[in-house]
Amino acid sequence: MSRSLRCWWPSTVLATLILSGCATAPPPKTADCSCPAVEKPAQVEKKAETPALPLFVKSDFSKLPGWGSADHTRFLEAFAEQCSANGNALAKRKATPNSLLEACRKARQNLTGNALLPAQIWMEANFEVWQLQQEDGKKEGLLTGYFEPLLKGSRTAQGAYTTPLYGVPEDLIVVKLDELYPELKGKRLRGRLQGNTLVPFFDREDWERLGPDREKPIVWVDDKLDAFLLQVQGSGRVTLPDGKVIRLSYAEQNGHPYKSIGKVLVDRGELTAAQATIPGIRNWAKANPGKLDGLLNANPSVVFFKENEVLRPKDGPVGAMGVPLTGKLSLAIDREKIPYGSPMWIESSNPVTKAPIAQGVLAQDTGGAIRGRVRADYFWGTGEEAGEAAGLTRQPLNMWLIWPKGAPLPESGS
Repeated sequence: MSRSLRCWWPSTVLATLILSGCATAPPPKTADCSCPAVEKPAQVEKKAETPALPLFVKSDFSKLPGWGSADHTRFLEAFAEQCSANGNALAKRKATPNSLLEACRKARQNLTGNALLPAQIWMEANFEVWQLQQEDGKKEGLLTGYFEPLLKGSRTAQGAYTTPLYGVPEDLIVVKLDELYPELKGKRLRGRLQGNTLVPFFDREDWERLGPDREKPIVWVDDKLDAFLLQVQGSGRVTLPDGKVIRLSYAEQNGHPYKSIGKVLVDRGELTAAQATIPGIRNWAKANPGKLDGLLNANPSVVFFKENEVLRPKDGPVGAMGVPLTGKLSLAIDREKIPYGSPMWIESSNPVTKAPIAQGVLAQDTGGAIRGRVRADYFWGTGEEAGEAAGLTRQPLNMWLIWPKGAPLPESGS
């Protein structure tokens, strides 16, 4: 469930080369003169910049809030499942640190072997704890939330089902820039051919106008805002009139940057920052139906889907790591900071119940808005209740990496 989109979104790269030439002519001859001295401007003393502090600070299991009373077996089983014989998602990712993959294999052996150690004891013996901090040493960051929406739809446009959701357009071209330039790791260029020139793909406003004549939708749904939020979340379920449920997973994006419609409403003065939640935006849309198209088009990004026929009903949507996400266990992180599959610990709070959140999570997803050192997106699960919590989540966050003991710390994500 690449988000981001949630803000689960991929980025584009634009490189411009400016070539300039300069010809120097000989100076003209002039009569001798006595010219006043020109005073040189005073040199401005540059202040030395304070270097950024390390991302990780050594910590200890005893400092993890709630560690002593947590369900360590469930946490360890979920970590070990990432290198199971059925999927082995960790091994499939070339950038997975060997130490993380080896720790996963050892965890599986401990869970299935004869001389089993209790999960808490095993983890404390095989891992160490590092707290993430900001460049200035502050430990607190931001936790947001996402979920898997449930929509109503139809295979054909009929009745209330008038909003299309599309598969990947045939003429959308995706260039993996790191295949040409390794220093552009993870960067993609998206566009379409116009003659022999690669130009940007259609933005949302143009696609809303041109899309129906160019592509056949996968499904039509009954609510335009819900369709938009499905793109933001990156995946979801759609119930058809006959009761069948289809699963839509993120497939691609049009290459335009994501822009928060909540922020747009705040900037326009139509909502306060506190009101710019999913429930608040829904209320605004009901009160301003004639303005909804203009608001949605303020976000030029469009997500395209594929129908996922492999997932079981009990499975969550597939995250960027390639495994089904688990409600209240999977976390979207900045993959430039944390490798996929890493066990982590977070401290935050539930925005609905105000209850503390102090638990183990797994870094299994990412998103275009998830950038920074102490920054994460919490996957709440599927359906209306999860959507309510996700839409309100904007909580203070403390975050720790639980890393194989003695192994080099990750320098970047995978």
